[in-house]
Amino acid sequence: MTFHWIDGFTINVAIDGNTVVIKANKEGLLSLANHLKTLAEEPVSGSHFHLDEYNSLEDGSAELIVEKI
Repeated sequence: MTFHWIDGFTINVAIDGNTVVIKANKEGLLSLANHLKTLAEEPVSGSHFHLDEYNSLEDGSAELIVEKI
């Protein structure tokens, strides 16, 4: 899978109790939308993407894993 990022994106993921909060600017939201579309079109169950503060998310973000079933 190839994911396309839009220049200038910022994405932060936080956990507040039982709630996952994703905060992103326009470029971040469009990038996530592209990632979800790419994952949805993947023919294999179990395909996933994994983002964290060391891979594309803002410092202090919680890990985000999205998997196709």
